[in-house]
Amino acid sequence: MLASHQRWLMTQTAYALHLEYDPAAPGSGLTVVALRDLIIRYRIASRNTVLSFIEELLTYRFLELAPGPARRPRRYVPTEISSEAMFGWYLANLAAIDLIDGGGRADALAASPRLMDLAQPRMARNCLATDVWRDPPECVGLFLWTEAGGLVVDHIMSKLDLGGAGRDRIDIGRFDARMLAAHFMISRTHLQRLLRKSAERGDIGWHDEARKTRMWVSRDFLDQYCRWQAVKLAAVDEAFAWARSAEAHGSPS
Repeated sequence: MLASHQRWLMTQTAYALHLEYDPAAPGSGLTVVALRDLIIRYRIASRNTVLSFIEELLTYRFLELAPGPARRPRRYVPTEISSEAMFGWYLANLAAIDLIDGGGRADALAASPRLMDLAQPRMARNCLATDVWRDPPECVGLFLWTEAGGLVVDHIMSKLDLGGAGRDRIDIGRFDARMLAAHFMISRTHLQRLLRKSAERGDIGWHDEARKTRMWVSRDFLDQYCRWQAVKLAAVDEAFAWARSAEAHGSPS
């Protein structure tokens, strides 16, 4: 559900609404109405797309109806597998920031999982309200606005030869499109279309043009990707620091 940008925005927003549930506030929590209003306000998706998204989450049992008497609007809660996955996502992002500055954020979250309930809604709303995160640079958005495209671009970036980071073209080594398409369970045609469009922009290319097995990415593509990811990591970091402060002072609001 985080593999395309539209779904990332809807998923993080839905989870934030769930964590913001207040029994004393009628209509709070994750409802179709609350999610629809936020998503439409920021022009992320249509009303019908939001409805289909909720139905898909229910079908795959990532969501279920909240326990208790049935009321309108109906409130939903994530199932255990969804909560575990979202916790793992936040933990992984904190670990990534720790690698940059040697901090102990991931250990702090593991020791106090309650911090997730405070940090995630703040992070999600900050990302939702930040133009440069909502609308990725064109070179990144080419992948992110397509199904599973986020997995593809992250995979490409994970294979960078950091020893060549100062060059205009940075090698990522062998690239097997057939194997990658199978691994991510997407069609090879879809993957090749994405790669072709990116190559036409000059963002990626191949050292062996005929066989297309050894890929490079442009320095500009890398820079724009990193700047865009930095926006999210800053939001993750700021929200977690706020959550730790709030917990320390006994004030979750």
